[in-house]
Amino acid sequence: MIVGVDEAGRGPLAGPVVAAAVILCEEGIVGLDDSKKLTPRRRAELEALIKAHCRWAVGVASVEEIDAVNILQATFLAMTRAVEALACDPHEILVDGNRLPRWRYRARAVVGGDALHPCISAASIVAKEHRDRMMVAAARDYPAFGWERNMGYGTAEHLAALRQYGPTPLHRTSFAPVAQMQLV
Repeated sequence: MIVGVDEAGRGPLAGPVVAAAVILCEEGIVGLDDSKKLTPRRRAELEALIKAHCRWAVGVASVEEIDAVNILQATFLAMTRAVEALACDPHEILVDGNRLPRWRYRARAVVGGDALHPCISAASIVAKEHRDRMMVAAARDYPAFGWERNMGYGTAEHLAALRQYGPTPLHRTSFAPVAQMQLV
């Protein structure tokens, strides 16, 4: 039982970081790839297949947790929550990236793993789709920031709104562009 783990949302100025853990079904899922290489439509189709046929779970670390412990530790927290939500004892966990949480599980970090290992690709897709839905929902409460388009990343539109309106409760105050706005 091999679990693939990936995250979405380490770089944005707003919103949580989300991790997914996926155990692929025996027959696999055709067309898996790094979520960033897929069109939104194809990602949504693959997410539906993954959720229908594979074992999966999501873990989230909140903005408050990101600001309290830093983005790397919050990412590890989200990954741990996702793996633990699977409620199994995996043989091995493959994590996209070059660092691992401190787990009791056997795990391996794989740089570029979301393009190399289908189980990590699946986790990449589930994490991105989950986080994107969260940011689209948040955009309804804070429409000036364009989160339905930029997903909380520091685009020109987002930064202009941040200068004009100041940070929201969903902004990461530990991130420099947001922290600087609080000083103004």
